[in-house]
Amino acid sequence: MSEDNNRDSLIAAAKAALENSYSPYSKFRVGAALRFADGTVVTGTNIENASYGLTLCAETVAVAKAMDDGHRGGLEEVAVIGDTPGAVSPCGRCRQVLNELAELGNTDPVVWCAGEEEVVKTTLSDLLPRAFGPASLD
Repeated sequence: MSEDNNRDSLIAAAKAALENSYSPYSKFRVGAALRFADGTVVTGTNIENASYGLTLCAETVAVAKAMDDGHRGGLEEVAVIGDTPGAVSPCGRCRQVLNELAELGNTDPVVWCAGEEEVVKTTLSDLLPRAFGPASLD
């Protein structure tokens, strides 16, 4: 599968996840999709809470689902999309959560930051340089 097809299918999975968003307070829907080396795709969406600090971001939900399914590494690509025209990037907390999973497999996943009209390609290490992770504790 070409990079464009991989990107498009992963962004489509993230967009489908966005439809399940529970965001009654911010009205800012976000979907995320993770692709692993074995081809598995795991999705997540943001889930808000009236106690705002308890809100879960889409990427965090996807990572939790992936780890619950036994994925401990092999993270190759991430797509994040919001229902906005411009590209949406993972927040700082999500960058750290994604880094934990990526470090378990010693990968630097491509991150597709997407919106309705824009897609930006980057890497996790570009989004979170000099990250703190499991290797920092050795």
